[in-house]
Amino acid sequence: MNLMTPLVGQSACALRQQIAEGLLSPVELLEAVIDQITKINPAVNAVIATDYQRARVQAKEAETAVKQGKRLGMLHGLPVLIKDLCETEGLSTTYGSLVYKDFVPDVDSAVVAQLKEAGAIVIGKTNTPEFGAGANTSNKVYGETCNPFNTQLTSGGSSGGSAVAIACDMAPLAIGSDLGGSLRIPASFCSVVGMRASPGVVPSNGHVLGFSPLWTDGPMAKSVDDLALCLGAITHYESMDPLSRPAHRIVGLDKLQSTDLATLNVGYSIDLGVAPIDESIANVFQGRIAVIENAFKQFSKTDYEMPEAAEAFRILRTESIFAAYSDLPEHEFALLGDNVKNSIREAAAYSFPDIAMAGKTHTKLFREFQSLFNDIDLLICPATAVTPFAVCDNFPNEINGRSLHNYYGWYAITWALSLTGCPIITIPFGQDHHGMPFGIQLVAARYQDKFLLETAKAIETLLTENQLGRVSPDFVCLEEASAGS
Repeated sequence: MNLMTPLVGQSACALRQQIAEGLLSPVELLEAVIDQITKINPAVNAVIATDYQRARVQAKEAETAVKQGKRLGMLHGLPVLIKDLCETEGLSTTYGSLVYKDFVPDVDSAVVAQLKEAGAIVIGKTNTPEFGAGANTSNKVYGETCNPFNTQLTSGGSSGGSAVAIACDMAPLAIGSDLGGSLRIPASFCSVVGMRASPGVVPSNGHVLGFSPLWTDGPMAKSVDDLALCLGAITHYESMDPLSRPAHRIVGLDKLQSTDLATLNVGYSIDLGVAPIDESIANVFQGRIAVIENAFKQFSKTDYEMPEAAEAFRILRTESIFAAYSDLPEHEFALLGDNVKNSIREAAAYSFPDIAMAGKTHTKLFREFQSLFNDIDLLICPATAVTPFAVCDNFPNEINGRSLHNYYGWYAITWALSLTGCPIITIPFGQDHHGMPFGIQLVAARYQDKFLLETAKAIETLLTENQLGRVSPDFVCLEEASAGS
């Protein structure tokens, strides 16, 4: 065991190896994680429901399995936190909505069931905006989740609770989900790693529009290796998911290799021709990529732009929310927050021709984007358009003096890429001009998920060597704030 690093601060990979070798008890690890949540969570409000009693029983069983020499799963004995959009048997799942504030599922979602099959121990749920609609983690059930680097600012969303929990060492692994950037934005704002895999790689049995490639569950972790370990455990074939295939299971992620960066042709884009990006953030991005560009065989700005993505995403996003929640009875509709209410009302403005054209544009964008990888191996973009804004704000009011009129306008740099069907990972890239965490998106061709992870690992190493990698919050200040709350 690494005595220089607190137990909760060690990597998931290291913890898993220590458990397998009998050097670390899952019971000891669980108690350390529970203690960390108790000390830090009051300051940030990331973990909003817990299942410690059952977790303690499972940790003891995991310890016994090691002693008896039984076959161990990829995540054997590792505590994991689950975003409150994923159903967890016997544990509250509110979706961040007053409509479901008392809901306790009797079955697990596909991703949770797979985690348990791999030996993970579910210890609790993490906060989310209502039904995941928004990139600031706040709702009427549990309130706001704060950024651990500045608790007056947002953690991003909609997987903000999971990102903050990972940043604060409340668990070695967590699960989030992503439609328009919900894994990638909070990963950037909290200096952790989040990945949106190719559609179907992490299957679901719960999405209402099962044939849509937009919604996907996914892992969050402190490093690419840890994230790959988790992804390897949750990729499988799910017959209830129309997008899942047996070939989607990715093997070898528990022993991830690194790509030779000197063999890669890499393109970059600041805004994809569609995203408003704060000028200071653009300058940070350009300055940072200058540090790493010589590591690649070729590195150049791509001229690909996707302005048509805005209207297509607006309609497809609305279609998704309408399909899921428009049939709520009137008394439940009245309980909804503005983001969801307004989206349902907005759906009434769209016609059948509008929806058909959105689908046509989506297909066109997908095909055009895949052709990019005839010339490049990887695309790099900023992960966020702004520095973290006030946690009390639903979204930033403007970027570069231009007013924003809806909650999803500011994160076009992530939702535009959601339309491409490509695997996308956000990794930490040091700090921005305000000293807050900053991240970049790495994008690979469709179903090149393992290559993306291997490349992200190599870039992560390069960034760390240049002191531009992951940063950690001030745990002493967070603990003092928790004690005073």
